[in-house]
Amino acid sequence: MNTRLAKIHIRNLRLRTLIGFNPEEREKHQDVVINAEIHYMANPAIASDDVDSALNYKTICKAIIQHVEQGQFLLLEKLVSDVLEICSEHPSIEYAEVCIDKPHALRFADSVALSLCYHKS
Repeated sequence: MNTRLAKIHIRNLRLRTLIGFNPEEREKHQDVVINAEIHYMANPAIASDDVDSALNYKTICKAIIQHVEQGQFLLLEKLVSDVLEICSEHPSIEYAEVCIDKPHALRFADSVALSLCYHKS
């Protein structure tokens, strides 16, 4: 069987967290919008049709929600890095990319976004 690389997309996960370093940002939760793409080797799941052989995106999403909603972050870079770490924990993951938007961060912009990616070495 040829190697099969699956891509999971988590799109527009809308959460609220404490993010920023200005005094007003430290007092009030703000919206963030999370997009993640996760590539993993899907051969075991394809061959067996067994749930335990697949990457469980619901588990990943729940971990992201818990971490973001319960956390406090000064920098968008730290938040994105933490979410990327959650997305790349499983050993079958070859690549992951996370982009988080902070809506209304700039007066005349819809949002400010930051992306980071992980490549398996």
